[in-house]
Amino acid sequence: MKAIMVVGTTSHAGKSLITTAICRILSRRGWRVAPFKGQNMALNSYVTSTGGEMGHAQAVQAWAAGVTPAIEMNPILLKPQGDMTSQVIIKGKALGTVGAVDYYQQYFNIGWDAIQESLGILSQEFDIIVCEGAGSPAEINLKHRDLTNMRVAKHLHASTILVVDIDRGGAFAHVIGTLELLEPEERDLIKGIVINKFRGQRSLLDSGIEWLEKRTNIPVVGVIPWINEAFPAEDSLSLLEQRSTKSTTDITIVIIRLPRISNFTDFEPLDAESSVKVKYVNPNDSFGYPDAIIIPGSKTTISDLLVLQKSGMAEAIKNYQASGGTVMGICGGFQMLGEVLVDSQGLEGKQGEYKGLELLPLRTVITPKKIARQRQLIANYPLGNLPVVGYEIHQGRTRVTKPDIVKPLFDDYDLGFVNSYQSVWGNYLHGIFDNGPWRRSWLNILRKKRGLDGLPTGIANYREQREMILDSITDQVNHHLDLKPIFQ
Repeated sequence: MKAIMVVGTTSHAGKSLITTAICRILSRRGWRVAPFKGQNMALNSYVTSTGGEMGHAQAVQAWAAGVTPAIEMNPILLKPQGDMTSQVIIKGKALGTVGAVDYYQQYFNIGWDAIQESLGILSQEFDIIVCEGAGSPAEINLKHRDLTNMRVAKHLHASTILVVDIDRGGAFAHVIGTLELLEPEERDLIKGIVINKFRGQRSLLDSGIEWLEKRTNIPVVGVIPWINEAFPAEDSLSLLEQRSTKSTTDITIVIIRLPRISNFTDFEPLDAESSVKVKYVNPNDSFGYPDAIIIPGSKTTISDLLVLQKSGMAEAIKNYQASGGTVMGICGGFQMLGEVLVDSQGLEGKQGEYKGLELLPLRTVITPKKIARQRQLIANYPLGNLPVVGYEIHQGRTRVTKPDIVKPLFDDYDLGFVNSYQSVWGNYLHGIFDNGPWRRSWLNILRKKRGLDGLPTGIANYREQREMILDSITDQVNHHLDLKPIFQ
């Protein structure tokens, strides 16, 4: 089995971006490529056509490779939900919720079996597997139970690339330290070093590269410049680093940065709109008076709702809506908009009934069985008969209590509603903004309130724009990356 492994000296070194670019580079050369990450810890997830849940980053890498995302590309997904616990998803299905120590006692062998099985399935269909590690491969306190990095590389005998983020400083020390902490058979797999996020004059780096290659006897196969293209983040820490580069915008949309925010990749299409400024606001901060507020998905809806209520953000959102503002909730945010949330089994923590924001007449009951499926729907009032696609990931059933005061958003009447004033919107459909005509139609409602002309609605869906972004990222990486030593 031909395999390439991408590991990093630290978290956020750029492993996902480099892996994605390599997938497209090899696909362009005629290889049939599969991305792979044995274990991913993330709250951004994607639902495959078979109804399995996987990391969104691996879905993006599959699209970069020109193939359909499959659960074998990310056989283990851990979704943190507070109190040092995570929901365990193996081969696309949620198996339970455990703490860190219990996870490795209960799921290590099961997880490694799932990884090996998945790699076996992928090897039968694809020419090359491009694997991504997690964090650092040299965490000496965790190596004995690391399912993601060098255990996979050794299993595949994968030519491995070590990526270092030079922007944070200490890049040479990071590389040397990581290599020193690897076992000899692990170090032998490192065939190339990539220096990522470089800003400055390349000639000033040459002496350092020469020293590094002599010291390690490993070639530096790439010096990748800082890439300004928007690229999907794996976890919410990346939101703290986001800075808008747009000079002028027409409207502002605030997204509440919940403590357990999930699937914030839903908002990439909004951020890609040149006329829209997307701003993330913490529950304790003031959001001003934007054109719309979006309450996103949450891994633990009730606990995040309680945070909004305790911080005063819940009351601020209600006052904003009462004064003419527009509020939208997606998935967990949709549940929060209702009158009451019921967790009779304590699935999200303490059992009981909890008061919602009371902006929509909804009652949600948290249930053990998770719904995860792709959807193809027709959007109803007030945006016309528009085809939309997306996916559901939620652990609750929502019913409208006063159907006469709301309108269903889709031909599936349980999936979303809007009030008669078109000021409160809620739905379960992740990826709703990927649908170009629907997104523009919704934005035009906001623009009309501002007295602005409407945007054209006859546009392609976001996936076409994403393809352009992936091409641009790949072109930039390919120009500065030499894969010959890896294939040798």
